[in-house]
Amino acid sequence: MSEYKPPFHITDRIINLVAAISEQVGRIAVLSHGKINPHLRKENRIRTIHSSLAIEQNSLSLEQVTAILDGKRVLGNPNEIREVKNAYDTYELLLSLDPNSVKDLLKAHRVMMEGLIL
Repeated sequence: MSEYKPPFHITDRIINLVAAISEQVGRIAVLSHGKINPHLRKENRIRTIHSSLAIEQNSLSLEQVTAILDGKRVLGNPNEIREVKNAYDTYELLLSLDPNSVKDLLKAHRVMMEGLIL
């Protein structure tokens, strides 16, 4: 069985742009204090999770990520499915974490890696 290779080359520029976009989406969410339509907020979170995980070579489609977060069963690599769930759980924690705290950084990392590493 051959290793999956994406149909495009992810460059440092792409990674930096996705990170900048994700940061701005997060800022908008924080500044709006929940004033964004809940459906739009959920859709933005799903897109952010999908984009962030795609950078890490997660091959699940946007539709699969959406289905996972809607609690539906999805056929796919169990680790990739776990990555989606962990990313969502981590995003749920973000507003309660101190961005300057090493303890909180480690907490976020622990949630992101839950069930993925030995």
